[in-house]
Amino acid sequence: MDKNNGKLDKLRIFSGAQLKYIAFLSMLADHVNKALIYPFLSGEGILQRISDAFDILGRIAFPLFAFFLVEGFFKTGNRKKYLASLLIFGIISEIPFDMALSGVFFEPNSNNIMFTLALMLVIIWIIDTLKEKMQKFPKYIWYLVSFVIVGIICIISMVAGLDYEYHAIIIGYFFYIFHDKPVFAIFSGYLAIFKEVWSLLGFGLILTYNGKRGKQNKLFNYCFYPVHLLILGILRIFLKI
Repeated sequence: MDKNNGKLDKLRIFSGAQLKYIAFLSMLADHVNKALIYPFLSGEGILQRISDAFDILGRIAFPLFAFFLVEGFFKTGNRKKYLASLLIFGIISEIPFDMALSGVFFEPNSNNIMFTLALMLVIIWIIDTLKEKMQKFPKYIWYLVSFVIVGIICIISMVAGLDYEYHAIIIGYFFYIFHDKPVFAIFSGYLAIFKEVWSLLGFGLILTYNGKRGKQNKLFNYCFYPVHLLILGILRIFLKI
């Protein structure tokens, strides 16, 4: 974050832990909506209004998760372990993800957010490595190369059916490029997913990050995703919806 931007200091009231728990609640609302409410919607009535409210709340999560993915890239002491953790929990989460959101045990055309985050980590890692190796070249060449790489990875994300697809890759790229310029990161990131209007809430919350980790439980942070999806998936299949 840009420590010299004093105008934002008053907004920085939440630690990383607090923002992650806000993101978890947002994600839970979104998945409850998709797993247990969407199947009953008829386009009108109180249930539709509840679903609309959950849709709004559910848009908060991803910008925060993307932001902390990039923060993790810069702050982790072991990027290989970080990537491995994302992939392992992606594999663990896939069946619960399909159960909850598709009502089946395996849907190859829809893959969970852990794989998306892992791919985001890979792309910024590659670009960051190239930045080190291309210091002798004019910087615009590195930018051009990075654009090409991002384009290729965006196609891969769509073919693989990853959650948030190319939007996530572009957001991760902008968060990396503007890591020390939060306002630019938020503006460019939002443009990458502007059709999700209410995601602006999540992007806005990034400005409240005070740079402190806060009290966190790493196991809880990783396990929350597959566990809540498994519960929702069991409910959906049990209720036959």
